[in-house]
Amino acid sequence: MPQSVLNSGEEKMKKVIEAFKRELQTVKTGRANPNIINHIKVNYYGSEMPINQIASISCPEATILMIKPYDKSILRDLEKAIQLSDLHMMPQNDGQVLRLIFPPLTEETKKKLAKEVKASAENMKVGVRSARRDINEELKALEKESLISEDELEEYQDKSQELTDKYIKMLDDLAKEKEAQIMEI
Repeated sequence: MPQSVLNSGEEKMKKVIEAFKRELQTVKTGRANPNIINHIKVNYYGSEMPINQIASISCPEATILMIKPYDKSILRDLEKAIQLSDLHMMPQNDGQVLRLIFPPLTEETKKKLAKEVKASAENMKVGVRSARRDINEELKALEKESLISEDELEEYQDKSQELTDKYIKMLDDLAKEKEAQIMEI
């Protein structure tokens, strides 16, 4: 019973890690990265579709992202969606494909992005700690119902803390890795 409480808490922590990884994929690093535009939706025959479902995305060069729609009639809609997105980029349209050219990041921009990554990691740590709190509350309820002893409660709370430390370290490592990517270019 208490092990299942730990397992469900660990699943919540894993979901936090996955959410952070998805978020990191959308951070600009000065390099062309197809994942950076996956969140942009385009009106395609009346429904909102992610770009990666209506176009092929490639990186012919390190700083250029090429977007080739499967249906050329949506090229203008695609261009407009990118212009209105949070990327603040103007795609180049040659009538066949769109090209996004990633300018090199300034030192100031790099520092700002690194700071945002760090802040995001801190926000994700709140999710991990929240999962730990839920685990501990469930364990205390089990102890109150006399399903586990006080010693077992303490043992499982220690395991809960070990899980928390493990996942917080993962978040820190992912954030440091992304910061290094941002600062290297």
